Amino acid sequence: MSPTIFTLMAAFIMSSIGLMLHRTHFLSTLICLEGMMLSLFIIISIWSNQLMSTSIFPLPMFLLTFSACEASAGLALMVAATRTHGTDHLKNLNLLQC
Repeated sequence: MSPTIFTLMAAFIMSSIGLMLHRTHFLSTLICLEGMMLSLFIIISIWSNQLMSTSIFPLPMFLLTFSACEASAGLALMVAATRTHGTDHLKNLNLLQC
């Protein structure tokens, strides 16, 4: 395994562990999700470059587009939750209330 792939896999695993363990603030969970998506984007970009197949080249751009949409939706949700509840702590948010 090359050091680049190992580093990217370690970044993905560390981001997923951070997502599981550090869920106190909504912003920290969004940052962990963005780290996971960024490492996936780089891994898929390297993989499509190594295969030299033209059918796989659009895949990293689709992933990057969905990552940007996920980030904007997450930030909008965080702003809305902060305005209604006054904080971004996940313990204070009751998601079952309307």
